[in-house]
Amino acid sequence: MLQALTKYYEVLADDGKVSRPGWCSAKVSYQIDLNKEGKVKGIISLKSEEERGKKKVWAAQPLSVPEMVTRSSGVSANFLCDNAKYLLGICLEEDEKNKKRARECFLAAKEKHLSFLEQAEGDMAKAVRLFFEKWDPEKAMDHEEIRANWEEITDGGNLIFGIGMDYAQNDAEIKEIWDSKKNTETQGDQGICLVTGEKAEIARIHRGIRGVPGAQSSGAALVSFNAPAFESYGKEQSYNAPVGKRAEFSYTTALNYLLSTREYSFPVGDAMVVFWAESGNAGYQDFFRECTEPSVDNQRELRGLFEKIHLGHPVIFNGDELDMEQKFYVLGLAPNAARLSVRFFYENSFGNILKNISAHYKRMEVVQPKWETRQYLGIRDMLYETVNKNSKDKKPVSNMAAMTFRAILSGSRYPERLYSDTLIRIRAEQDESKITWRRIAIIKTYLMKNCNWEEGEDYMGLNEESNEISYVLGRLFSVLESIQSEANPTIQATIRDRYFNSACGTPGIVFPTLIKLKNSHMKKIGREKEGTKKYYEKLFTEIMWKVDANEGFPKRLSLEEQGKFAIGYYHQTQKKYEKKEEK
Repeated sequence: MLQALTKYYEVLADDGKVSRPGWCSAKVSYQIDLNKEGKVKGIISLKSEEERGKKKVWAAQPLSVPEMVTRSSGVSANFLCDNAKYLLGICLEEDEKNKKRARECFLAAKEKHLSFLEQAEGDMAKAVRLFFEKWDPEKAMDHEEIRANWEEITDGGNLIFGIGMDYAQNDAEIKEIWDSKKNTETQGDQGICLVTGEKAEIARIHRGIRGVPGAQSSGAALVSFNAPAFESYGKEQSYNAPVGKRAEFSYTTALNYLLSTREYSFPVGDAMVVFWAESGNAGYQDFFRECTEPSVDNQRELRGLFEKIHLGHPVIFNGDELDMEQKFYVLGLAPNAARLSVRFFYENSFGNILKNISAHYKRMEVVQPKWETRQYLGIRDMLYETVNKNSKDKKPVSNMAAMTFRAILSGSRYPERLYSDTLIRIRAEQDESKITWRRIAIIKTYLMKNCNWEEGEDYMGLNEESNEISYVLGRLFSVLESIQSEANPTIQATIRDRYFNSACGTPGIVFPTLIKLKNSHMKKIGREKEGTKKYYEKLFTEIMWKVDANEGFPKRLSLEEQGKFAIGYYHQTQKKYEKKEEK
């Protein structure tokens, strides 16, 4: 995984998309505008308006800044880019403890900047140096611009220095000073890098990875050791997993780039998924995103592309031909306090991954209501069907979501939790949306892949030839419900609301009761609609013949059979709706 990210960094660096060693990309909220004498002229917002979902938000701007330190609990200042505690010595909560901490942070930043810029002669460097020499945090509230923007600049966002529209970190002299300082830093322990296999200076602490929801916003470590129990042979911290500084910078930069680019990352459960092609061609990432998260508008285009993949024809996407042998990587990261855990890491040729996704969508095919415009149900939308719609946290179970995503990519078995959670939602909910085409598609897909239900290909729509007792019982339950609704058009709760769960689990106990109810309903229908009564009698008799051929109602159904029961119910019900729509 680290090797793949390191290679990807080299591609990004060649394209100028990421920072060179000693520099990093950071989200900056405000600029402290200085004059040449180091006095604060004003505070300039660097935030820009972005669309996120259905709303617009003001977001910090990513800028290239000197490499930032990895902080835990101590005081450690960054150069030229940091929060208000370090650059201004102020904080939002002005109790004695926080004011003391802010003072310590400012003094650390002052010492660092004055030592770096003591010999500088340019206007920008002099302005920053004079600012730290003259600025008194105790008198910050006396400054009109600081006072007017107090809450904004103390919200934890990063600040930078500048003069007018020129940023301090872009000044040629300052860049040269920073690069020379980084190159002359004391060499640390040497060793064989596990990523490159070459002898190099080993990184003691790895930079934080930002952009994983639930983890620390300042960055969480992917490689770290925080207790002696995790260390061996006296090798402390990250010396226990020797990664060269160059490789450490490369993989963290590449991963932060992917997480900061919304087009190449999306959440699955509590995990954040990123993906990339070995060549760095963004066309592969764009196509993968469309395949896993299909929109209403690209359904027809996807169907045509999947057919080309199946036939082995060249695939053209956005004007470029995609190489099906291109190596492609998908990584899922989950938060774990100050660290990250790897939910999964999958690599394969791009063509094989697309074939597995296409096969998944093929198994998901099921007859849909006429109003439905989507043929392909995105992976996140599919997982949403396992969630309680009334719960506050509308995320699927974390491990299950990640395992499902990986199973789709690799063409392996789905996690059992996907199937059981879908059945639980069908049992638990009482409204008409409990048995939707989405949930039936999940059940059908699981049974075909995990239970070797090869006949599932014949169950896209109603299979009137099927003699599987569980499927037939689902059809029969739907017919009994239709008879009840026909006899009582204004009824609020049907037998589905009261008896579906028990009929699905223990049909031998429930169905005799339902058939007695049916007889009463048929008498009422016969008094008003003789033709309708004959139609239902014929349909009921055809299905009951299949039940008798299977030696009557079984005492109970297994979990696998309960899924087929739900499919039979849905197919028979959908057939009734189709007839109404045709009329």
